[in-house]
Amino acid sequence: MSIQFYDNLSNDLTQLLESGVNYDVSIEVEDTLFTKIYKVHSIILQTRSPYFKKKFNEITFTSIQVLKLPNIYFKVFEIIIKYIYSGKIYLEKIENSVIFDLLITSNELELDELVQYLQNYLVKNKDYWLRLNFARVYKTNYQFKNLKVIQEFCNETIAKYPNIIFEAESFCPLPEDTLIAILKRDDLQLSEGEIWEYVIQWGKAKNPTLPINIENWTSDNFLSLKTTLKQCLPHIRYFNISGEDVLEKLFPYQKILEPKLWLDINTKIMAPNKPISSRILPSRILPSRMILTSSEGKSSNHWARVLHNYNAANGDELSLNEGELIRDIIEVIGGWWKGTSEDGTRTGLFPINFVEFIDRQNLTGRYNENNNNGDPTPEKYEVERQVQAMQGYHQAISSFYDGFHYEYTYY
Repeated sequence: MSIQFYDNLSNDLTQLLESGVNYDVSIEVEDTLFTKIYKVHSIILQTRSPYFKKKFNEITFTSIQVLKLPNIYFKVFEIIIKYIYSGKIYLEKIENSVIFDLLITSNELELDELVQYLQNYLVKNKDYWLRLNFARVYKTNYQFKNLKVIQEFCNETIAKYPNIIFEAESFCPLPEDTLIAILKRDDLQLSEGEIWEYVIQWGKAKNPTLPINIENWTSDNFLSLKTTLKQCLPHIRYFNISGEDVLEKLFPYQKILEPKLWLDINTKIMAPNKPISSRILPSRILPSRMILTSSEGKSSNHWARVLHNYNAANGDELSLNEGELIRDIIEVIGGWWKGTSEDGTRTGLFPINFVEFIDRQNLTGRYNENNNNGDPTPEKYEVERQVQAMQGYHQAISSFYDGFHYEYTYY
């Protein structure tokens, strides 16, 4: 029978870190305000981290070595070095932004076990924060290709909320392989005509010398665009594009398509039952859903009563006062909603667990008997699942765009 005493081992190694006894490496972590020095033991670090193993293999230890880590936040390294020694990590009281920085640094230090844990933790417990900071998350996603859990999270988010990436400033600089991965998804929630337009936009951005007016394009101009989009074009579902979109969106760029494909596209429109030789990709899966436009969002009948006070932590958030009413509510994403105060003076994001949904329809004057000031008292009702399906793209995506200019710090 085997008995394990891991807790005592962990505590002993933690004490060794804190005491610095017999240390042979001095690690300097330079933060924005100060530099902190850690007295550590190379044998432990290189045993736990392939990154440090490679570093120390390059060093001949004749005296205490100094290792500078200028690009790591002090808060992050403090957590990592304790994890390396103790095998323990506590995330409950750590800011979400620090946890994400912790993931990036752990990945750079090749702490695979911690990287996998942090990815799963963020996706499972902090998905709302990942979406509200999607610009930063997605940039990390294609910077570090091995973050598979984050990668899948990003792909699913883009498929469900495509405007978050296609209408962002970072869309045109998007790497080709990333765009192709998006185009391959069967669950991309856009019409094929819209997808075509975005692909053309991406290709034109890669060729900034192309004339603005397509009527002035030469054969060489079309050839340049065709060459740029060579790997992307095969993933367009051409035979799911409406006849109107073929005329308005594909026709001006027909020269970048193979003649046989262009003929088959038109054949399918004019003679749907006639066989064609071009490969027909399967239709994308577009589940039925309610999409609010900007004007529809403003006339939303969804109301809520505030259950608890909430102090806004960011300029885009809405402070909530217990008992007040919030109107024009739409879901933004992952537990965060957007609404307007009853008097219309304040609009912003708020966490859904601070309110309860109510029904304001046909309530005027119905509750005067129990209401001294004559104001109607809204009654609570059970929110149906379709409310959560509302995307409210024009309003919702505006909060995401801001993420491409500065980072949210929701905790």
